[in-house]
Amino acid sequence: MPSISLTNTTTATNSPDSKKEKKMKKKVALESQETDPLMVSIKKEKKKEKEKKKRKAVEFDDEEEERSETSSELCEPVNLKKKSKKAKVEEEEEEVKAEDPNAVTRFRISEPLREVLKKRGIEALFPIQARTFEDILNGGDLVGRARTGQGKTLAFVLPILESLVNGLAKASRKTGYGRPPSVLVLLPTRELATQVFDDFKVYGGAMGLDSCCVYGGASYQPQEFALKRGVDVVVGTPGRIKDHIEKGNIDLSLLKFRVLDEADEMLRMGFVEDVELILGKVKDVNKVQTLLFSATLPGWVKQISSKFLKPTKKTIDLVGNEKMKASTNVRHIVLPCSTSAIPQVIPDIIRCYASGGRTIIFTEKRESANELSGLLPGARALHGEIQQSQREVTLSGFRSGKFLTLVATNVAARGLDINDVQLIIQCEPPNDVEAYIHRSGRTGRAGNSGVAVMLYDPRRSNISKIQRESGVKFEHITAPKAEDIAKAVGVEAAETIIQVSDSVIPAFKSAAEDLLNTSGLSAVELLAKALAKATGYTEIKSRSLLSSMENHVTLLLESGKPIYTPSFAFSVLRRILPEDKVESVTGMTLTTDGNGAVFDVKKEDVDAFLAAQENGAGVNIEVVKTLPSLQEREQQRGRFGGGGRGRGGGNRFSGGRGGGFSDRRNSSGGFKGRNNGNKW
Repeated sequence: MPSISLTNTTTATNSPDSKKEKKMKKKVALESQETDPLMVSIKKEKKKEKEKKKRKAVEFDDEEEERSETSSELCEPVNLKKKSKKAKVEEEEEEVKAEDPNAVTRFRISEPLREVLKKRGIEALFPIQARTFEDILNGGDLVGRARTGQGKTLAFVLPILESLVNGLAKASRKTGYGRPPSVLVLLPTRELATQVFDDFKVYGGAMGLDSCCVYGGASYQPQEFALKRGVDVVVGTPGRIKDHIEKGNIDLSLLKFRVLDEADEMLRMGFVEDVELILGKVKDVNKVQTLLFSATLPGWVKQISSKFLKPTKKTIDLVGNEKMKASTNVRHIVLPCSTSAIPQVIPDIIRCYASGGRTIIFTEKRESANELSGLLPGARALHGEIQQSQREVTLSGFRSGKFLTLVATNVAARGLDINDVQLIIQCEPPNDVEAYIHRSGRTGRAGNSGVAVMLYDPRRSNISKIQRESGVKFEHITAPKAEDIAKAVGVEAAETIIQVSDSVIPAFKSAAEDLLNTSGLSAVELLAKALAKATGYTEIKSRSLLSSMENHVTLLLESGKPIYTPSFAFSVLRRILPEDKVESVTGMTLTTDGNGAVFDVKKEDVDAFLAAQENGAGVNIEVVKTLPSLQEREQQRGRFGGGGRGRGGGNRFSGGRGGGFSDRRNSSGGFKGRNNGNKW
């Protein structure tokens, strides 16, 4: 393309003809961009730079200036004055704005906060943050609702900080030693309080603001000293906040913001009276901006918002009446498993679904957390009876990757905001749907994907209720099969073998050749054994489809007529089998269609049960290849609980009277070790 004279492009005139000519030239040049190969190439390069989101000011050297002039001649041959560094940055920011409506640059966020966000890799706000930012910064009360893991914390941290330093609250904020707090944030758990405090500390520190965190289980003195010295933001749990208010350590007279985060969990944990008392301590509500954030909106939360928020409050609800309440970034799986099989099956689930990342396992009771963490290599427990200092050490180690498996009670269901948790395992269905939503929401956070596996006893659980009320479509699977485990761990073992230095080959080559010549196995078969040995899986056992028990097989019984109760199914078996065989049956569960029942027997007893069907007219017994749809029950103490007709039901995982994994003497000989006989 012919070049355009620099002299001609910079000649100025005010004549109408000249202006018309300029417009015509500009129009022709712009139209030519659509087909000109050079311009197409330039546009692609610019798009690539925007996708990487690098907004660097370019200092024009001679070569860059020449390139810039050439581009300018093609794009707009009317003015080739060099753009200033500031203009270049502003142009690139405008391009980012046009590309992403939630880009950080589109909001009234000052440079110090932008820098911190950039360091943390945040270029755009999450929907709940973007939808609430301007409303909060403009001084309005607000109720914010979004699914767990969608960034509700920064939704109030960022606009509050901007308001204190650059917004409406700046003029009346008191500074200096002994100043009362401008912000009070209430949270249900210590863990969540410390994490929200960390955000205020990092982002607020960049704005010159001080924060402190107060919660039970920690010493009063450091908290009291920090409060009396003066802080801008107080973050804490309701009980300890109330104590400090009553002791006169917290002065709410100049409060600008009060925030209730995870409001629904406040209700579940019994903080209703404390929360209402604290919110009621603020006398002049017209001078205080109140923000309420929650994943669900039960009745009490709605009542709180009506009582303590102004009538002009806004509600930003990103869930609404959508059926799906749980995270959409999570693969939701349910797996039938008896309580005694939990320690056996969990390591295989981790191997197949954690992908080498972090795993959180939830149990109902702290005794179970202690016991299971002791059985899982490298795992740690987290529950309310552990000293707060140790809990903080444990969480720090989990975040840093010193260990990858955390076994926790509900103390961690809210409050663990760790973006790279790959797998959640719930050892039993929770008591309410909200608990499932928040447990499963510990994975799939901040745009990442994750897997949530829930173990359940079909006779005691009501999976359909959780599915119906949460909107989750559960994926029903059985315990990982031998080929699933081998595929998952084989890749890992293969990488380990490949990384071994080639220098060892000459030393072991002779032994390898002798083994190949004498074993009677092919090279592939020998390598398969080597991979199995490298991963510790020297013996792969079959599992029941119904209970996940090792060396058990699931059978289906049909009697030619409807089976209404487990008792009837047992009576059919007694007619065709010896009593000792009937007594060995475990997990009797009716099929949804009411025509059959499934149960587990020891692997060595399968033939006896299959042969026995010849002894009863119309009786059919077969090995289950795929688990049929089963009837569900609410958990109950019953004749058919646990391991057989009269056993079980009394262990910590099922909430019974017994202690721990009470059925350890199972058919596989307890926790027989895959790794040198001492692990599982």
